[in-house]
Parts: sequence; structure tokens; C-alpha cells
Amino acid sequence: MLRTPSPFVDVDLPLPDRWEGKVRVSYALGAERRLFVTTDRLSAFDRIIAGVPYKGQVLNELSAWWFATTADIVANHVIAVPDPNLLVARAATTLPVEVVVRGYITGVTSTSLWQPYAAGARRIYGHHFPDGLRKNTPLPRPLVTPTTKPPAGSVVHDEPLTSAEVVDRGLVGRRLWDDVTTAALELFRRGQDVAGAAGLLLVDTKYEFGLTADGALLLIDELHTPDSSRYWIAAGYEDRLAAGEEPESLDKEVVRRALADVGFRGDGPVPDLPGDVWTATTRRYIGAFQRLTGQPFVPGRSPVAERLDACLDSIQRTSA
Repeated sequence: MLRTPSPFVDVDLPLPDRWEGKVRVSYALGAERRLFVTTDRLSAFDRIIAGVPYKGQVLNELSAWWFATTADIVANHVIAVPDPNLLVARAATTLPVEVVVRGYITGVTSTSLWQPYAAGARRIYGHHFPDGLRKNTPLPRPLVTPTTKPPAGSVVHDEPLTSAEVVDRGLVGRRLWDDVTTAALELFRRGQDVAGAAGLLLVDTKYEFGLTADGALLLIDELHTPDSSRYWIAAGYEDRLAAGEEPESLDKEVVRRALADVGFRGDGPVPDLPGDVWTATTRRYIGAFQRLTGQPFVPGRSPVAERLDACLDSIQRTSA
């Protein structure tokens, strides 16, 4: 049985230019590289909710696997993965838009497709949706549904955008946005193919892109993880749909639904959830890694913070 350590949620490394997101903390390694530390924090409804053991390792190692698997589609920021929770990457300026691609109409958040559709909206993210759609069913084709990207620590929630608004607001130039959306749709198709071979459905996902100092487009952050993506188990999907049940997932949707069930959608204190929610979430994340990669999950040595300190000297020597 897998031993369950305390979640790894706090990072304090003696490196400059610290930047802290909901899940990752990064530091400068000179002018052209950054060190990303992936914690076990879990966010939902734009809030940090809790720590989930091994989640950071799954995210980091699964992202690295996906980046290697899709390098023929678009260049990415990965240089090295010196530790299960660390990634050395090329420095890039993040584009101020989260590029969400959706293959199904589903979701419980305000930026999902199903919530506004169920409330009567028929034009969402600039796309028209006909009457009569059912929750959790596939769209005729994957759609790009961008959102704003609030600064880390901001209390402002993501705001839905259309592709026209991305360009008209000057967030991303038209030609660059065309390149971004083309890459995003190709990445999503690849993701669906790989997931399908593993008995999973890639339902939707979020991509982030950045520009290097010389203007080259890079895929950054994370890729096709249970944090940035919604995965359903293909076996039993049709039966659950027919019975009006939610699909079985391998992502953090179980946490979103548990929070929504007690009335939490991002505002006010975060409610306590039963321990079995967190145990199930760890199991889902590890299950996603193993099914997608075909590799066993090998837990990194704990405590993570001590392991990172020991790794830091060699990273700095390599980056000098």
C-alpha cells in the first residue's frame, strides 16, 4: 500500500526573483532559465483549497511526459527535470490569456460551458449552441474558449472571452493568436488520441503560452494534467450518461463537485471536506499518470523540502 506523507505545500529556496502561483513557485536561474517547483496544493474556483499528497509529483512528471510527447507540435519551455517536483525551464513572458479547449459540454464553474447554457445562454465564448444539448455530451468539434488570466493572488476570477475580444483588447496580436489557437487544437487532438488509447476521454483542458526574449512562441506551465484537464473513464461513460449520472473522473472534479454541493463557488471561507475526498483525489491523480504514461508511479523520497535542498547545489552549478 502507498504510504501517504504530509502534503508538500510550502516552498522556501534561497534563489532570486520568486514568483508564486496557486500550485507552482518559480525562481530565476540566471537571465534565461527558471526553476519551477510543483507543490501538492489543489486549487478550485480560483482558490487554494488544500494539499493532496503526491499531487505535485504527478503534475510535474506527467507534464514532462506530455511535453516530450507533443514537442513535434509546438516548442515548449522544458530544459530538464532534475527532481520529481522540479522543472528547469526556458524563461518566457506569459501571454495574458488562458487557452481553454473543450470537447464536451459540462462543468460546474461560471467559466464552464454547461453552467451558462443551463441558465439559458446560447452564445458562449463567441460560439453558438443550439437548444436541446445534454450535459456531459460531446461537442461536434473541439472549441477554443479563452479566459483572462488574473495575476497570482488576485481575488478576481477568470473572465470568459471570445477570440475576437482577445485580439480587440490587445491581449494577443491577431497573427500570434492564430498560431496559438492552431497549436492548442492540435495539442488537444493529440491529447484525445493518447487518452483514448489509455481508456480515457480528454474532455477539456487549459493551455498557457509564452514568448521568449526573441519572440519565439513556447508552450509553458503544465500540459494535460489532472489539474489543467478533465479526464473521464471511457468504460461505463455511455451507461452513466443514460442513467443521468456524472461520469467517473480522474481529475479534481470530485473536489469541485464536493465544494459545489455544499454551496461553495469561490467566495467566503473554504469548507472542510471529508478525508475520503482527498484520498480519492490522490488515487485519481496517480491513476491518471499510470494510465496515460503506461509507467508505474514511483514516489519521490520524503520529506520533499529536504530532497529539494539536496538537489539545489547541482542545479545551480549546471545553470551557472
